[in-house]
Amino acid sequence: MSKWLAAYAMMALVADGRADIDAPVGKYLTRWQLPSSEFANEAVTIRRLLSHTAGFTDGLGFGDYTADETLPELEDELSNPRASTGEPVQIRVNIEPGTECNYSGGSYLLLELLVEEVSGQSFEDFVQATVLDPLEMTRSGYRAIDTCTNSAGSLDTDGARQVGFQYASSAATAMVTSSADMAKFVLAQIGSTAASAPLSPEFAKSMRAPLGRSLGFDIWGLGTILYAPTGNGDFIFGHDGANDPAINTAARLNPESGDALVILVSGQSSLATTLGSDWVFWQSGYPDLFATDAVFGSMMVPALSGAAVILAVAVVLGLRTRRKG
Repeated sequence: MSKWLAAYAMMALVADGRADIDAPVGKYLTRWQLPSSEFANEAVTIRRLLSHTAGFTDGLGFGDYTADETLPELEDELSNPRASTGEPVQIRVNIEPGTECNYSGGSYLLLELLVEEVSGQSFEDFVQATVLDPLEMTRSGYRAIDTCTNSAGSLDTDGARQVGFQYASSAATAMVTSSADMAKFVLAQIGSTAASAPLSPEFAKSMRAPLGRSLGFDIWGLGTILYAPTGNGDFIFGHDGANDPAINTAARLNPESGDALVILVSGQSSLATTLGSDWVFWQSGYPDLFATDAVFGSMMVPALSGAAVILAVAVVLGLRTRRKG
């Protein structure tokens, strides 16, 4: 869910006129620039970074840092991110911006730098002052989970307590929160909480305009996941999250009914997302489009492999038939 809060903070800068959502992000950056590629870096905008349509293909999930490790500077992490897969990853434009939707943790690492450059504050301080304090989210922030009081901590799937990790990207991965605090944030999207919220309900609504599509589904707005259409032309929206060793989170909001769901789980890797998907179906009568897209995506390689095998067998049988003839 860290990305959703980061997107909301970024949009506060847009709402204040301090950042242009459709300007090249390079105009705001002095500490780091995108590596050159065959595609135009000038086409990378805040809108496209938020909606995973900036042409990045990193698919980056951020790797764990132990409590005794020193976190890298933001610029160093952008140049050489530690991926959860352990494989080398480069944050760069690999396809034409605006043409495809590809999940990119690197986009949010770059947005973190953008917030710092535009605001003149650390990302954590800006989010604290702009989002957390106005919404009275007193049990949320960017600190190691093991340092939080009254915390469920990090449990593995057997229920055994594990050491908590730290992460090099606050915007993409590192937020800690409570279910009560997240409920305040979720309801702020439709104007049901503090009047001091940094975004008006109308501006917040713009964050769920569909921008990113996959397999024919509208699944991404500006930092929001679009789970299912509502009867009034809106979307059930929100965000999911996951971290090691077995943390899973889900938030869903139906703006038509005003109903919402927040689930924060430690010790089970998919329970929150599964319950969130069931809730979407119960609310709308539609399957969770984001989960459906993920299932279809995971089926694509086996399906294509199976089709190739069938084709190969058909060719062999055809050749044998011809020889017999």
